[in-house]
Amino acid sequence: MKDRYDYKETEQRIAKFWEDAGIYKFNGSSKKKVYAIDTPPPTVSGEMHMGHAFSYSQEDFIARYRRMAGFNVFYPFGTDDNGLPTARLVEKRKNVRESDMPRSEFIKMCISFLDEELPKFVQDWKRLGISCDFDAYYSTIDDHSRRISQWSFLDLYGKDRIYRKDAPSMWCPECKTGVAQIELKDKEIESTFNEIIFDVDGEKIVIGTTRPEMLPACVAVFYNPSDGRYSKYKGKSATVPLFGDRVTIIEDERAKPDFGTGLVMCCTFGDQTDMEWQKAHNLPIKTAISKTGEMTELAGKYKGMKIKSARKAILEELKAQGLLKSQKPIKHMVNVHERCGTEIEIIKSKQWFVRYLDLKKDMLEWGNEIKWHPDYMKVRYENWVNGLQWDWLISNQRYFGVQFPIWYCKKCGEIVLAEEEQLPVDPLKDTPKTSCRKCGSSEFSPETDTLNTWFTSSLTPQIAVQLMPKNLQAELFPMSLRPQGHDIITFWLFTTVLKSHLHFGKSPWSDTVISGFVTLHGEKMSKSKGNIIRPQDVMDKFGADAIRYWAGSSKLGEDLEYQEKDVATGARIANKMWNVAKLVNGINEKYPKYEKTASNPVDRWILGKAGIAAKKAAEYFSEYNYSAAKRIIDEFFWSFADNYLEFIKYRVYNDDGTPLFALNCVFLSILKMYAPFMPYITEEIYQEVYAAAEGIKSIHMSEWPAINEIHANSADIEAGDRLQRIIAFIRQWKHDNKMALNAEINEVTIDADVKGIDDIKGAIRIKRINIGKGAMEIPETGIKITIAGN
Repeated sequence: MKDRYDYKETEQRIAKFWEDAGIYKFNGSSKKKVYAIDTPPPTVSGEMHMGHAFSYSQEDFIARYRRMAGFNVFYPFGTDDNGLPTARLVEKRKNVRESDMPRSEFIKMCISFLDEELPKFVQDWKRLGISCDFDAYYSTIDDHSRRISQWSFLDLYGKDRIYRKDAPSMWCPECKTGVAQIELKDKEIESTFNEIIFDVDGEKIVIGTTRPEMLPACVAVFYNPSDGRYSKYKGKSATVPLFGDRVTIIEDERAKPDFGTGLVMCCTFGDQTDMEWQKAHNLPIKTAISKTGEMTELAGKYKGMKIKSARKAILEELKAQGLLKSQKPIKHMVNVHERCGTEIEIIKSKQWFVRYLDLKKDMLEWGNEIKWHPDYMKVRYENWVNGLQWDWLISNQRYFGVQFPIWYCKKCGEIVLAEEEQLPVDPLKDTPKTSCRKCGSSEFSPETDTLNTWFTSSLTPQIAVQLMPKNLQAELFPMSLRPQGHDIITFWLFTTVLKSHLHFGKSPWSDTVISGFVTLHGEKMSKSKGNIIRPQDVMDKFGADAIRYWAGSSKLGEDLEYQEKDVATGARIANKMWNVAKLVNGINEKYPKYEKTASNPVDRWILGKAGIAAKKAAEYFSEYNYSAAKRIIDEFFWSFADNYLEFIKYRVYNDDGTPLFALNCVFLSILKMYAPFMPYITEEIYQEVYAAAEGIKSIHMSEWPAINEIHANSADIEAGDRLQRIIAFIRQWKHDNKMALNAEINEVTIDADVKGIDDIKGAIRIKRINIGKGAMEIPETGIKITIAGN
């Protein structure tokens, strides 16, 4: 074996070996029980980021363990590269705007970009040692995924779950598209609360608002019927300042007497309550803000201004005319588009929706059918369901994405659906198979909107499973596991559960494991914050095993602070493992043949401890508690390296080969237990030391260690633990008395019958051990000892 472990050369070579040998390829003919993972398809963003390295390592620990536990693991890999996220990235990288280009040219640019980026992007996952079957690969914009997404639309349309409506919808002025509630996030912004004076037949009333630019869209003023301050104004008209419109003053219980002045202007549309009021009181609809985020002609001289510019200008004019009573700086939460961070507007537009608000009770029951790890993450799902206010908007007014499989009859406007056998279909290029069923016309207009990216991403179980032959699909679905981050429970997990039940009446998987964030100085890593650590740089410095080891230190659902020293710990363990392997390999070369038994109590002790560690780690892994499993394995490895190896050196050096069976059995078990966390170093040592003897191609195709209990009993384990504490006590005594660890002690007196006297003498270099009365008590043993130095 090489003197030093070269992780750079080894990881590159081993990764190629895994791929060439098909180590992680799903075996469709295996009789083993299937364990299917709904692998998160990362959004193509140029390269892996630290959050990816963190969460994908954690799910890979589980996949690798399940293989070793005897399962036939289906672990596909996909990339999420359709729709708005990819389009936005292309616009940024190529310095273009989709709306300024012909549709076909922009789509071609997106596809070309993906062809160039995807191989480099996927390579980061391979380098990290993610054990996916990369032959079971999909892209959410490929024909396979488009077909399934379009099938989903047709199926839900046939089940009366999809409708199109010209109605108030959430809109992103930056991305110029309708936005679903699942695509919102809250953002705290600084603003001002402005008290504006309205006129009511010569009297002044004061209304508070943070959005004076909505004044041109004001259609009513509301107060609560319990608020006696304003009952005299019921039914009267107020004049909107600057714009002169006369609007009715109406009572409604949704107005809050204790908020602001108690009077609220209703604008179409400032928020959800405005929508409710407009519908309940049949108010007119006025559009003051355009789809591009500019003021419309209703705003008069402010027409064409961007929202914030118009807000500032209107406030200045109100102040100049004495119509601004007061201003108060505030911070408040607003909805922004998670893709670009732009504040959301509500604009009347024609959109496609999935109808699901009637299913809230069912959705909560569906959440209970899944086993959540950690369990408390289910609360996020339940809070989301309880807070739903909108049906799911699924249409985007963008060029790049999965197309709707529909046309419209030019003559009568009837919707014409594609036939299932046509899928995937491009309505801009293809035509319906039949004439219009309503009027018989054969002239059609295509739907130009594209499906929201989550409409396709919510189908990853079907997209992945249908990569396999039909005879295997029933065994793969429902899948076993969905691993994902807690930030997309309301996005990906929720919509996948919804789709699975609407299409198939069952949960998409039995379990879900939820990972946390990576933080730096207490804040989530983010490009916008400038606190990014590139995992590629970390792997260059320490190796992939080291960063995986660090990722295994966090419990499921918990955020983990990035500290380089923790990654360095993983690198040190890899080097320690290599040095132990060299020692073991050297001993094996000295004793090519040895008895497959353990007669020495110390050997039986380490075998027993290995069996306990392997069993306990397996129990933790089966509960998805990989961090606890790693802790058990770490503790055992250091006990093996620091204690057992010292116990047996004197025997080996005295031409005694009796430790060989225990030594190899236990070290091989340690390699296998570490294999899910540190796949490269364990594979390299396995190939050097054990692969030929075991006759197994890869350590990752071997079974989880199970030490036969006949090699040790509780008495052996108890005696060995006592021996370990005695030796640790004497070592500490040497340290306290400034003696070198290899210095010889003249005499030790122990007041107990201890098994393994020769092991103590050999491990700690003692000339003579007596059984008699001792002076110092060894903690946790009840044993007293006297030590006489040199």
